[in-house]
Amino acid sequence: MSHHAYLERGLAVLETRLKPAGLAGQLPYPGEPRPFITLSRETCAGATTVGQLLVPMLDEALGEKGQGWVFLDKNLIAHALAQHNLPARLAEYLPEDKISEINGIIGELTGLHPPLWELEQEVLETILQLAQVGRVILVGRASFVVTKPLPAGFHVRLVASVEVRIQRMMAMLNCSEAVAQEQIRKADRGRRRYLKTRFSSDVEDVHLYDLVINTDRITAATTARIVVDALRDRLTGLRTSRPPFEAKVEARPSAGA
Repeated sequence: MSHHAYLERGLAVLETRLKPAGLAGQLPYPGEPRPFITLSRETCAGATTVGQLLVPMLDEALGEKGQGWVFLDKNLIAHALAQHNLPARLAEYLPEDKISEINGIIGELTGLHPPLWELEQEVLETILQLAQVGRVILVGRASFVVTKPLPAGFHVRLVASVEVRIQRMMAMLNCSEAVAQEQIRKADRGRRRYLKTRFSSDVEDVHLYDLVINTDRITAATTARIVVDALRDRLTGLRTSRPPFEAKVEARPSAGA
């Protein structure tokens, strides 16, 4: 399935789940843990490939009728803006790099868009909403930090050697080694800076993640299988550790009560 097809499927599923307002009070199965995955990645460590492979595996292992999994990476920002009735062109002001603030400030002063911090907040709110609904794979945008309080989240970091990532970038962009190396350097630096300035976090701190995988040594398909198995174990632990009275909290009183 192409990346475009994944996007179309994902947005169609999300349309049936998300509500513009009052989402928290309308979530299905309030007593059940709603699983989701965040993928943090070094540039060209394979997050898109892994994310696309995860969708059918998760649908088979953990899916329910009408509750298929959704993969959102670069399109997360565009979806967040659409949820807040903002034009998709504003996505150019919100890459994971502080450099965008220069263009953002110009846009604010000239009235092209709301203040940058407002756009950023709207994106982060949508990330949290998507995670609360569950069965979504979120890539980037500090999603592993934003969603940390939610117990059913599983946070993965994908890494690879610079040499391998350069080769992948060269193949993807059909560019020289020097160009690929510079693109990787800029993207990695921007993501580190974004986490540091916005959340005082170090993206390379392995303690922030449940699982760190080196895609030099482990294929994308094997990586996806490992993540599915680990998430399934996490959910089993959550269900068995829930208080025995939790199910009763959601029960409605009888008509004679």
